[in-house]
Amino acid sequence: MAATTFIKTDSKDFLLRVTNVTLGYDRMPLLKDLSFEVRPGDYLAVVGENGSGKSTLIKTLLGLTPPLDGTIETGCGMSAGTIGYLPQQTDIQRDFPASVFEIVLSGCQAHCAAGHTHEHEHDHDHDPSHEHEAKKKTVLSSLFSKFHPFYHKEDKQRAKDAIERMGIASLSKRCYRELSGGQQQRVLLARALCATENILLLDEPVTGLDPKATTDLYELIADLNKAGLSVIMVSHDLTSALAYADHILHISENYFFGTTEEYRQSAIGQQFIQMEALK
Repeated sequence: MAATTFIKTDSKDFLLRVTNVTLGYDRMPLLKDLSFEVRPGDYLAVVGENGSGKSTLIKTLLGLTPPLDGTIETGCGMSAGTIGYLPQQTDIQRDFPASVFEIVLSGCQAHCAAGHTHEHEHDHDHDPSHEHEAKKKTVLSSLFSKFHPFYHKEDKQRAKDAIERMGIASLSKRCYRELSGGQQQRVLLARALCATENILLLDEPVTGLDPKATTDLYELIADLNKAGLSVIMVSHDLTSALAYADHILHISENYFFGTTEEYRQSAIGQQFIQMEALK
């Protein structure tokens, strides 16, 4: 069976539905027959050991790496280009010389580019490798790039609203690289909000933060979820994942998907919880 690209549906029951997907690179499978779904308002934590395939899953959900097999469907009017993505920070990103407002506003690039990136996603005559390379360039070029010179008034208001929502209005004109780690993550979360109406994909959002900033960010994400945004959070922090998420996707040779309580009661969940407790 040949792998598909994202399939848009008219469904209002789910945002993402992954069915029998095989993840990997260069025809070498890393994880087979993965199935799960994200519904409106869900908070899904993705956990598992290093090297299990979490990073590959992120790239696949963003449309950067094609699945080797299976289908990924989107509903509620969304597509891969309308996921609000908060990547892990690098040293280069932390030192980025732009204002807070410029970085948050740049989140609207993905929102505007989504139509161009996915306008041919049902055309089965084009070369899939070209499609995924184009998606990769679109997403990666928008991250930490200078803002687009033709933003509309609505885009600028969207950025202002996201900045207010994150409680960083007083930092709007500050240089991003002058901020603390916790403040920078709030800026990037505001940026992600500009790219989406309904779902956030967070990759290790609290890495490198002090305990207070960590708690504050988790609470901020929880508030966004309670307000209606769905959240997919990839995390090594199992304790917090179990505390905040209502669903768990554990990626390993034998993956698990279910509610947090079901995960606590499962053999794979109990084993992983015990392993993490010993660290």
